[in-house]
Amino acid sequence: MLVPENQSPTVAVLLPCYNEEVTIGKVVRDFKASLPQADIYVYDNNSTDRTADIAASEGAIVRKEPRQGKGNVIRAMFEDIDADVYVMADGDDTYPADAAPAMVDKVLEGYDMVIGYRAFSFTFVKTYPVLSRGFEVETEMTIHSLNNNLRLFEMPIQYRDRPEGSVSKLDTVGDGIKVMGTIFRMIREYKPLPFFGGLGAILGIIGIVLCGSVTVDFWHTGMVARFPTLIGAVMLVIAGLLLFITGIILDVMAKNDRKAFIIDANQFAMMRRQK
Repeated sequence: MLVPENQSPTVAVLLPCYNEEVTIGKVVRDFKASLPQADIYVYDNNSTDRTADIAASEGAIVRKEPRQGKGNVIRAMFEDIDADVYVMADGDDTYPADAAPAMVDKVLEGYDMVIGYRAFSFTFVKTYPVLSRGFEVETEMTIHSLNNNLRLFEMPIQYRDRPEGSVSKLDTVGDGIKVMGTIFRMIREYKPLPFFGGLGAILGIIGIVLCGSVTVDFWHTGMVARFPTLIGAVMLVIAGLLLFITGIILDVMAKNDRKAFIIDANQFAMMRRQK
């Protein structure tokens, strides 16, 4: 990331929160100590406890997001806040704030996203389309970054257990299903040729095998005794061809989307340098 020489980079700490009154005060204090130059934003996602009041009393900028779900909160944060570097963590005190300066440095070196908890560049934040509503948004971020060949850096972070009295909001089964669904959806969207081509190949091979068995019977008897099998086999081959053609068309569209993303990213980077 290029920052004008006459100004220091701006840093925003993003803390999406839902009922974190036990921990949010300490999290804000820790980030103020490790990143004293940063603005700390706490987005309250319909908390029913004193999360927002405690965060405000510690000096955080508190905003409300009525749409429930972490993905919705991140979308609002990315839309509302402008900074050179963004650091995002949870409000449950499971991530050490003292790792944040090193993550900021990596973004300033030119990385688009640093993975421990997460740090982002301005260009990443303003060009990333947040589609997921819940916790699966982090899976979406990673796949989006890999698909668009963004610069990623993985930084080992010591994850901590929640302190006593702090309750996790994760639903192991429900959120796990959502994450798997997100992976499935994004493979279909970002890699359509292998996805649809693979399905088409499977159907086509089954159809060809069935056609072959009917052909063998005809070779020996001179009669087609299994018309339903023949019709079904031909339909499978046709369906396989259609899926393969669909994969080719969608693959061209996906490549055009990646080209458009690069153009948008370059435009945002240029705009940032001109400020």
